[in-house]
Amino acid sequence: AAESAASQPLLRSVGKKEKTTNDSILEPLCFPESPAGGGGGGAAGAEPLLCLLCAESVGPRDRDVLLRHVLLQHRLVIADVKLIADLPKYLLYWKGRFLEQPLTDFCSVIKTNSTGPVEKQEEYFLLCDILPEDRLLREKLQQKRLEEILEQQQKERDDSSFQRLCMFCSEEFTGNRSSLLNHMAREHSFSIGLPDNIVYCNEFLDALQSKLDNLQCLYCEKTFRDKTTLKDHMRKKAHRRINAGNREYDRFYVINYLELGKTWEEVQSEDDRDLVDDEDDDWSDWRAHPVCAVCLFCDQQSETMDKIYTHMQEAHGFDLHRLRTDLNLKFYQQVKLVNFIRREIHQSRCYGCQERFGCRAEVLEHIVAAGHVMKLPETSAWDQPQYYFPTYENDALLCTLTDSDGESGGTDRSEDVPVIAEDISNLHTLKQTSVLKQLLRNRSSCS
Repeated sequence: AAESAASQPLLRSVGKKEKTTNDSILEPLCFPESPAGGGGGGAAGAEPLLCLLCAESVGPRDRDVLLRHVLLQHRLVIADVKLIADLPKYLLYWKGRFLEQPLTDFCSVIKTNSTGPVEKQEEYFLLCDILPEDRLLREKLQQKRLEEILEQQQKERDDSSFQRLCMFCSEEFTGNRSSLLNHMAREHSFSIGLPDNIVYCNEFLDALQSKLDNLQCLYCEKTFRDKTTLKDHMRKKAHRRINAGNREYDRFYVINYLELGKTWEEVQSEDDRDLVDDEDDDWSDWRAHPVCAVCLFCDQQSETMDKIYTHMQEAHGFDLHRLRTDLNLKFYQQVKLVNFIRREIHQSRCYGCQERFGCRAEVLEHIVAAGHVMKLPETSAWDQPQYYFPTYENDALLCTLTDSDGESGGTDRSEDVPVIAEDISNLHTLKQTSVLKQLLRNRSSCS
C-alpha cells in the first residue's frame, strides 16, 4: 500500500488552503492515552476443517459448508461454534474420540416430532460444553490462543522494523508502530486504541487503508464518489473513527481473547455488583490510576505535574507558574491560555507572533530561535470564550491549574460582577408605593 496511489494524502486534518481561511477545530482532539510502546500474521489458521464422522474436509474459510454437511449428513450440531478458539484442533480432537466411543457417549440426543409416529421421528446429536470434557477442551484451546496472541503482541511491541505511511497524510513512520498510531491520534483525531491493546497491527491498518482506497467511510461504511467528498463527510459527521459494531475488527484487539465466550462489549459492561461483596470494605490496597499530563510543546508525558512543569521549564524555557503570577491570571484565564497555546501549536503557528509554518517541528524551532517561548500576544487574542473548550478532550494539564494568589484571597472576587441598580426615575412614586409604608399604615390602623 505504501507504493500505491493510496499512499498519497487522502484525508488531512486541516489542508494548507483551509488553514489560511479557517482556524476552527470542529471537534476536540485526543492525546494518545499512554506513552509510545510490526507487523503480524493473520489470526486465522491455514489448517483444513475435517468432518468428525467421515473423510470429508473443507478449506479453513468454509466453516459454514462443513457445519451444513455435519448437520445434514450426520445430524450432529456443534453448539457455540463461534466461541471455539481453534476450530481445526477442536474437530480433530473429537474425530479421534468418536472413533474410540459411540456418539451417544458424548452428545445429548434430541428427538424431533417426539409426539408423532415413531417412523417420522428423527434423532439429532448436540455436542456442547455442558459435557465437562468439551468444556475443558474449549478452555485449553482458548488459553493456547491467548498465549499465542500475547506472544505475537510482544513481538510487535518490540519490533523496530515497522515502516508505514500515515493514512491521512504523506508522513512516513519507521521504528515502532506506536509512533504512527500516536501520530494519527494527535494530529488527525483518529484513534484505534492504545498500541499495547492491538495485535496484528499491520493487517488492521491494511483493512482500514483498503476501505479508504475504496472511498468508504470508516465509521458508517458508506461509499462516496471521490476523496474530497469522503474527507468532508468524515470531518463534518465526526466519522473519523472506526465502527465498533464491525466484528471484522474484533480479532485485532487483545481484549477479545481474554475470556472464553465474551466479546469486548461484554467484558466492559460487566457490573461490579455481580462481584462478591466485601462486607469489610477495605480500601487499603486501592491504587489510583495515574493521570499522564502532556507537555505543551512536545510528546513528553509524566504522571506527576511537578515533573511536567519542570520539563517545560528546562527543555523549552516555558514557565506557566511565572506567567500566572506576572499576569495575575485567574483560573479560567489559565484554562483559556493553555487551550490557546495547544491550538496554535497544533495548527503549526507561533502563538507569540502568529507566523505559520509547515509542521509542528518547524514552529517549535522558530519559537525557541526567536525567543517567543514566554511571549504572549495581546490578551484579547487568547482571552476568548472559544478557549473555554479544551483543544484536547483528555488534557490532564487543565486539571492541575490553580487560582492565582490574588484571587485566592477572596477580597476581589466580586470586582467583575456587574451590579444593576434599581430604577429610581420616579422617586416620589417609589416612596408612595413602598411596601414598608404600607405595612406601617396597616400597623397604625390596627392599634
